[in-house]
Amino acid sequence: MIIAIAFAILVLFLVIVLVKVSKTIEEANRTIKIVSSDVDLLLHQADNLMAKGNTLLEDVNTKVATIDPLFTAVADLSESISDVNGSTRRLLARVNHSSTTKTATSAVLAAKTAKRFFVRKNTSKQPISSKENQKKSDATLKKNQKNSTIKMKETQSEVKHV
Repeated sequence: MIIAIAFAILVLFLVIVLVKVSKTIEEANRTIKIVSSDVDLLLHQADNLMAKGNTLLEDVNTKVATIDPLFTAVADLSESISDVNGSTRRLLARVNHSSTTKTATSAVLAAKTAKRFFVRKNTSKQPISSKENQKKSDATLKKNQKNSTIKMKETQSEVKHV
């Protein structure tokens, strides 16, 4: 009889445990149903989000492709401006150098011309009039101005070729 009572108590505890396990399984089933419906909803929303993201990415790629030539043109323009700056610096260096050279050359030519007038021997024994000196000085000055103009034009044509 003790065995029967012990067996009845054991069965009673097993029934209680099985009822609790049954409730837990039912709750787990309800939770799984809710989660699966939420996951379906989330998957649908994620799919829509991915489609919108792909559309936006295609739009951005199209716009970037449209703007790409602009960036290429800006890069080319920047390079051209850099080249112009370099050419301008070289031109200024040449002009400064040639201006100094021209000034020195003009001074030397003026000194030589003046020397010719003062050192020149008068073979005809007639005094050289100041008008003649003025005419010769004017002719030399015009000749020097022509040479300077020619040299300036040559420098300008060289700069254009650079």
